[in-house]
Amino acid sequence: MKFMKLRSKPDTFRSDGKNVRFVASELATDIIIIVGDVMFYLHKFPLLSRSVSLLKLIADGNEETGDEIQISDIPRGPASFEICVKFCYGIAITLNAYNVIAARCAAEYLGMHETIEKGNLIYKIDVFLNSTIFHSWKDSIIVLQTAKSVLPLPEESMLVGLCIDAIAAKACFDVSKVDWSYTYNQRRLPDESSNSIGSRPVSKDWWVEDLCKLEIDLYKCIMMKIKTKGILSHEVIGEALKAYSYIRLPGFSKGVIYSRDVVKYRSTVDTIILLLPAERGSVSCSFLLKLLKAAIIIDSGEMATELLVHQIGRHLKEASVNDLLIRTAEGEDEMYDVDVVQKIVQEFLMQDQNSEFELEENEIPEIKRPGILTDPSKMMVAK
Repeated sequence: MKFMKLRSKPDTFRSDGKNVRFVASELATDIIIIVGDVMFYLHKFPLLSRSVSLLKLIADGNEETGDEIQISDIPRGPASFEICVKFCYGIAITLNAYNVIAARCAAEYLGMHETIEKGNLIYKIDVFLNSTIFHSWKDSIIVLQTAKSVLPLPEESMLVGLCIDAIAAKACFDVSKVDWSYTYNQRRLPDESSNSIGSRPVSKDWWVEDLCKLEIDLYKCIMMKIKTKGILSHEVIGEALKAYSYIRLPGFSKGVIYSRDVVKYRSTVDTIILLLPAERGSVSCSFLLKLLKAAIIIDSGEMATELLVHQIGRHLKEASVNDLLIRTAEGEDEMYDVDVVQKIVQEFLMQDQNSEFELEENEIPEIKRPGILTDPSKMMVAK
């Protein structure tokens, strides 16, 4: 993991119980800043010289509060505030992928800009992000893992957006120009078939499993970016969605969902359905039917079901009998959903009609185009 060390003084922060932090110094503290449930006993001067917000808060203080300031809405609370305070005191801090976003948002909240002091914390963090974090695949993934699922802060949203752009760009990078795996850092290896040094080719889906570590909202943003670029094949996109489904949906491999958290998994299933490539052969019929079973169990809604029925109908010849045993939603009288299977078969048969319609639209009557369904494929579905 990449990191950046700032400042050099030894750490003089001390704790007095769980909720009290102070700086060990011969000088008496002259301000108390309460962040969440933690009280920080600090000195005004090092803070005021680097934070516009604290300067204003202290200047606006009244007789009732005296030298005590309450901060309740600083991003990431006491931990991120402490990083900023240590920087103000010149105490050594280490920035890495786990804390850099929290520190950046807290520094923004405290107004630690160049206008108050050159080389202030915001500038230092931005250099670290742009020169290191956004260039590192693993660190970019970690940054997104630390990000909140809901990003109410514009600053955090912007930084996460830049991180998403960096990840999508790397996923779409031409693997023929790379001789190592981003994920496993596999350097050049000796070619066993010869005495020369060869390189292990990088698979086009090298990035798939790493993205499975992300929550669905961030995963969706990255996949939308990747799809928009139009560089990766629809088969690779399909493989990514398949991997995410098997890893993030408990019981998915058996066509069920083992969880009572219906809302959470409905969001995941709906997003996977939304991201499915329209191209034929992007994913297997078996996978689509598992998605359909999951959608019915968690009640994804009619639109999601119709989309899947349409996709499955185009691949129906690949299905097995077990694939088509689709259980009804909880509370239904019937065990298996016969209606949805009938709709799938209708979609399958519609392909010939659609083929004939396209012929009429093209207005080339002298060219007779046969239906796209072959007799063998019809026989397979009939069986």
